[in-house]
Amino acid sequence: MTGLASEKADVLIEAMKWIREHRGKITVVKLGGSLMEDSVAMMHLLTDLVFMETVGMQPVVVHGGGAAISDAMKKAGISPRFVQGRRYTDDATLEVVREVLAKQISGTLVERLQFYGGSAKALSEPYGTNVLYGKKATLKDESGADVDLGWVGEVTRVDVDAIKECCGQGVIPIIPSYTLVDDAEGHGLNVNADVAATEVARQLHAHKLIFVSEVNGVRADPNDANSMIESLTAEQARKLLNSGAIVGGMIPKIQSCLKTIESGVEKIHIINGRLRHAILLEIFTSQGVGTEIVDSRR
Repeated sequence: MTGLASEKADVLIEAMKWIREHRGKITVVKLGGSLMEDSVAMMHLLTDLVFMETVGMQPVVVHGGGAAISDAMKKAGISPRFVQGRRYTDDATLEVVREVLAKQISGTLVERLQFYGGSAKALSEPYGTNVLYGKKATLKDESGADVDLGWVGEVTRVDVDAIKECCGQGVIPIIPSYTLVDDAEGHGLNVNADVAATEVARQLHAHKLIFVSEVNGVRADPNDANSMIESLTAEQARKLLNSGAIVGGMIPKIQSCLKTIESGVEKIHIINGRLRHAILLEIFTSQGVGTEIVDSRR
C-alpha cells in the first residue's frame, strides 16, 4: 500500500513543474470527429479539462460534431451536397448545424463538465452569448471564378474579452464551430472546426492549442501507428508537408498548425483522444503521448 501511495506521489511531483508552467495561461482544446460519439473517451477528456481548470490552467474548448450533423440531416431527409469535396450548406442544412452543433452539443458538454465537478458556459448564439464572427467563404474553380459554398464561412473576429471573462471566473468556455456573419444581419455560418480552433487560439494569443484527434499524432508513415513523431519544429513539419509524407485529413490540420505557430502560439499538440486521459498525459508528463509542434524560432 505504501509503495502504491509513493508512486502516486511521484506522479504528482512530475506534474508539478508542468502545472506551474501552464497555470494562468490559456490552452485551446479542439474536440471533434467520432470522439464526440464515444461516451467513454469523452468522460476521460472532460475530466481532464476539469482537472486543468482546477490546478489553475485556463482551458477553452472549440468543438465540431460532423457525425451528429450528418445523422440529423439523414433523419430530416436532407441529402448532403458537396462542391469540390466541401459540404454545401443551404438554409435547411444550416438550421440543422445550428440546432445540433451550437445548441445540443454545446449544451451537453456544459452539463457533463458540471457533472464532473467543473463550471462551464456555452458561448454560442442559441445561448445568448456569441463569440465567433465571420464572412462567407468561397473556392475558386479551374478558371479562377468564385465557387459558392452556401452558408459556409471563415472566422474573422473572436470576442476575446467574453472568453477571457469566463476563464477569469474559473468557467470553461464551450465554443461551437458556428459563427454569425460579422454585420448587422447576424446570419449563421458553418465553419470547419479545426480552422475555428486555430483562429480562436491565434486571437487569444493562447499558450497552447491541442487537437484531440483519432490518430496518435503525426506519423512518418501514415499507415504505421508506431512511426509517430514525438516532436517537430514548424520548419520540420513544413518539410514533411511539402514532401508528401503527410496525407489526407492531416494536411489541413498541419497547415492550420503552421499558421497558428506563425501567429505566436508557442506549442500545438495532436493527440489520440481515445487514449485514457490523453490530455493530462500529454501536458503533465515529460514524454507525452502525441506529437508536439513548436516554433522553430524560439
